[in-house]
Amino acid sequence: MILVLWDIDRTLLYVGDVDRLVYRTVFEKVVGRAPERLPAKGTGVTMPVAVKELLTVNGVPAEQVDAFAQRIIGLMPGELEWHRERMLTDGLLLPGAVDSLTAVRKSPHLLPTVVTGNLQASAEIKLSTFDLIDLVDPAVGGYASDDPHRPALVSVAQQRAGAVYGRSFDRSNTVIVGDSLEDVRTGREGGARVIGVSSGTTSAADLADAGADHVITDLTDPSQLLRLIGTEVT
Repeated sequence: MILVLWDIDRTLLYVGDVDRLVYRTVFEKVVGRAPERLPAKGTGVTMPVAVKELLTVNGVPAEQVDAFAQRIIGLMPGELEWHRERMLTDGLLLPGAVDSLTAVRKSPHLLPTVVTGNLQASAEIKLSTFDLIDLVDPAVGGYASDDPHRPALVSVAQQRAGAVYGRSFDRSNTVIVGDSLEDVRTGREGGARVIGVSSGTTSAADLADAGADHVITDLTDPSQLLRLIGTEVT
């Protein structure tokens, strides 16, 4: 069995500026003023890391960052929940996402879940909003709410999947599918092979240079994806 760890944002779906709206709204609720700067788009860093960077670049004193960050993180899924309709109107499913997810889900030797910089609650809101949640097993995924250090989430997912499915998962039978340099780093440092998808803000060349084992343009060829997942196992 191969554990397939899907990234979410800019790999499977795009929510437009909803994430940035959530950051802005919750920052203002907690800090009491609007942020002048927002997190960069498409970096793939975990939400707790992005929140602390947001506070720091907007001049919050260092001694207050941790406390404010905890409050912001606690509010973000609830704020995202309010914007389900906007995610659908401003965002989109990326080309081939449903077909590729379905192909992986239907393959008896593949176990699909997610490894994402989102908190688990936020990830599940996004997946359910776009009707994708039944195409993965979210219970065995790795989330920023588990650990802000993204490479650590590979082990989280491997251990959860192993406990539920009675298999042992390591680099030899774990594959990440994602669009960002953070996805590549997560696999290389965390213990998974990486299929880069140049559907986000990172070029195919940059994904390859960072160490992705394979790079594809998008998810519109499920057969190709299945072949690459299969060849990842050593």
